[in-house]
Amino acid sequence: MLLDVDDVQTLYGQSHVLHGTSLHVAEGDFACLLGRNGMGKTTLMRTIMGLTPPREGSITFRDRRIDRLKPDEIYALGIGYVPQGRHIFPHLTVHENLRMGLKAKRRKESPLLDKLLAYFPVLRDRLKQKAGTLSGGEQQMLAIARALAGEVTFMLLDEPTEGVQPSIVDEFLDMLLRINKDEGLTVLLVEQNLELALSVARSYSVMEGGRIVESGDVAAIDQAAVIQKYLSV
Repeated sequence: MLLDVDDVQTLYGQSHVLHGTSLHVAEGDFACLLGRNGMGKTTLMRTIMGLTPPREGSITFRDRRIDRLKPDEIYALGIGYVPQGRHIFPHLTVHENLRMGLKAKRRKESPLLDKLLAYFPVLRDRLKQKAGTLSGGEQQMLAIARALAGEVTFMLLDEPTEGVQPSIVDEFLDMLLRINKDEGLTVLLVEQNLELALSVARSYSVMEGGRIVESGDVAAIDQAAVIQKYLSV
């Protein structure tokens, strides 16, 4: 496995969010993480990334323990994270935002930038434009491209389709599938839209009450049963 999360307990202050969570992601997979709001999906992403370290349990990436590393150290190992809300730098240009991704790895501008822009042609046309003036979908593309600029091999995406028009959603998900296929990028996607998530993912896990309660291959999922048991309100 590329990533192994084993029996992780995570708290915010006195609030216990992850209760012995275990998750395993294979190298090269496109995995989705499903569940209602408040089930711990974002906390799990933040825990993997070192932003909310676990109190107990272990997280290994390429057989190396990372659960006590700082977020920048985890990023340096090849894990990228695009949180909800994108967190781009709105007053910087698109080009400057992308260079921030390169700078995080202390790399000078390189052919990598040209490769990224080949996947995101809309950004090439807006390199001198302030990031805050982009549409929501374009900002999401920029956030993903900036994370990829660090030459990551594993990408965590938290609700990337939120507030983005469907045509743009299709565009950047198609792009992620291409990079997954062409470059071997492993993806873990948190997504509320079940139909959309299952249309791109090959494996799935469901969270409820801070635990993974079901997982398997998307090809074998019983959508109706999963919706009724875990996702209906």
